[in-house]
Amino acid sequence: MFDYSFAHWLAFLSAAVLLNLSPGPDIAFILGHTMRSGKRAGFSALFGVWSGACLHVLMAALGLSAMLAASAVAFSTVKWIGAAYLVWLGIQALRSGGGDGLIKAAGEKLPVARIYRQGILVSLLNPKVAIFFLAFLPQFVVEGAGPAWAQLMLHGGLIIVVAAFIEPPLVLLGGRLADAVRHNQKVGLWLDRGLGALFVALGVRLALSSR
Repeated sequence: MFDYSFAHWLAFLSAAVLLNLSPGPDIAFILGHTMRSGKRAGFSALFGVWSGACLHVLMAALGLSAMLAASAVAFSTVKWIGAAYLVWLGIQALRSGGGDGLIKAAGEKLPVARIYRQGILVSLLNPKVAIFFLAFLPQFVVEGAGPAWAQLMLHGGLIIVVAAFIEPPLVLLGGRLADAVRHNQKVGLWLDRGLGALFVALGVRLALSSR
């Protein structure tokens, strides 16, 4: 059970590290909350994104991602919902005055449950992630190493474990920078605008993407 070679683990872990280092809506969401509101908001966003990733792994193991990949209508539906959500988040940030938009002002009591839910949706409503897991994880299924679903769950879970070594230091660093600008309303305004523009751009890119 789960008997893999050294070359297998080297290839998988290298790919997992590169995957977690690549920029995208998830990282932008986590760092945006961290920079604007500090570590507490950043970790709430982080755990939300990880929860969404866990659901993607579960869907890949159960074969639901295959249905999404096979159905053009399902893919387009999820894609447009995800794109609209990203653009909506971006517009909320662009319309803010630096303290009452998408991300609350640093030092204010943060709605961590709301940030957590947003993180789940940002991850879950990206069909490209679902299809990536569907294409990526099966490459590491080895005949005779256990049931395919169990191997998919193992490798998918390990991708999130790798993220646990990469993303929290980014949150801590972003939290330090947030502390440095905690009382600067102008900086907060431009952080909101920059984050808003980034999310709108990511939403447009997702809308224009294809399978």
